[in-house]
Order: sequence, then structure tokens, then C-alpha cells
Amino acid sequence: MRKGIGLLRVRAVAGAKGRGRLHAGGLALPCALGPAGIVRLKREGDGATPAGRFRLVSACWRADRAPRPRLALPLAPIRPGDLWCDDARHALYNRPARAPFAGGCEKMARDDRLYDLVIVTDHNQRPRVRGAGSAIFFHIAREGFSPTQGCVAIAPEAMARLAPRLARRVVLAIG
Repeated sequence: MRKGIGLLRVRAVAGAKGRGRLHAGGLALPCALGPAGIVRLKREGDGATPAGRFRLVSACWRADRAPRPRLALPLAPIRPGDLWCDDARHALYNRPARAPFAGGCEKMARDDRLYDLVIVTDHNQRPRVRGAGSAIFFHIAREGFSPTQGCVAIAPEAMARLAPRLARRVVLAIG
């Protein structure tokens, strides 16, 4: 059995803060980043992608749109009502939540295809610091690679090619 890719390295593209290049094994893939580019000090809502080394800890996918992906990470289907709390005042900040929900949140069952496969990073998980950024995912990019809100996103074909090759303990190194 082959070992799998254990390191994904992301670098910004010169002159384009919201664009980057993701290197994985022998692949070099264009990626979308936050419009503020890569920063060392991430703050909630700043539109920046945090610099650092983050483990990819789990994934979820739209089972109503695609078959179960081959992935070495823990995987769960996205259900209607699945959310991710981005409200720094709420006890579930930077954690999954379910609708109905009183705090600010990110809808996981999106109308677009961005979260058809979404991989959760351990950014701001342990310890969790309120206001230090939430919902930093590795997911599908919009057509044309328009900026994310701080995540790293690649083309759907690239994700389909890369995801089955990821090792169980893969690290996303940004910056």
C-alpha cells in the first residue's frame, strides 16, 4: 500500500493576494486564498488566510450530489441544517452546529458547489481562541479562483485527483 501525500504546501502568488499555489507530491495546483492574502495573525472576519502548519483532521461531503469520496480522513455526510459557528461570542465558536442556531454561522449545505467536499483544518481548534478565526477549510474553489473568506480552495477536478492520495496525518503548510 502506498504511503500517501503527507504535506500540502501553499504559497502566495506574487502580486495577487487572493491567489496561491498548492504543492502536493509532484503536483503544483492553483488555489484561491482570502482576499487579504496570507497573514501571521488571523482575526475573525479579516478575509485573510492564516500562515502556519495545520493538520487536516476530518472531512464532509454532499452525499446528495456525489458518491462517498475515497479519503483517509474521518468522513461524514453534510446534512441539511449542518452549520459551522463563526460567532466568537458563542460557546460553539469554531465548531460544528445544527440549525436552528442563534449565533452567527456558516451554512455547510451550500447552494453552490464549494462544500461538495470540505476538509476541516485544526486551525484555532486546540486551544480555541475567540476571535482568532473560524471555519478555515480546504475546499472546492469558485470558477476563476475568486478569493475565499480565508480558506484554501482548489478546482473540483484537482480535489478529486488529490483527495484519494492524501495520507491520514496530512499537514497543510501555509506561507
